[in-house]
Amino acid sequence: MDKKVIDEGKGLAWLSYLGLLLLIPLLVNKDNEYSKFHVKQGLVLLICGIITRILWIIPVIGWVVGMVVGIFLLVLMIIGIVNALSEKTEPLPVIGKYAEKIKI
Repeated sequence: MDKKVIDEGKGLAWLSYLGLLLLIPLLVNKDNEYSKFHVKQGLVLLICGIITRILWIIPVIGWVVGMVVGIFLLVLMIIGIVNALSEKTEPLPVIGKYAEKIKI
């Protein structure tokens, strides 16, 4: 991506990792490839978070797995925000490959 595209999308791209706030860069910068990249990453992270919350329904095992996965997703969220603000387009570890398959 060229510097101009990154500069135009960087201001809002980091919001993609904060749950439903990913709608802001998606709607405001809908033609910006940098924003789209981070929105896709954030969407996969959001879906994983929803699945994790569903796991909490299962007593004991669900709580333990949910807590471990929840902490992992928090770390991924921080990595994503740092990447967006650092002008990087690196996929998130483990789940980033799924974001590439999403068409927006």
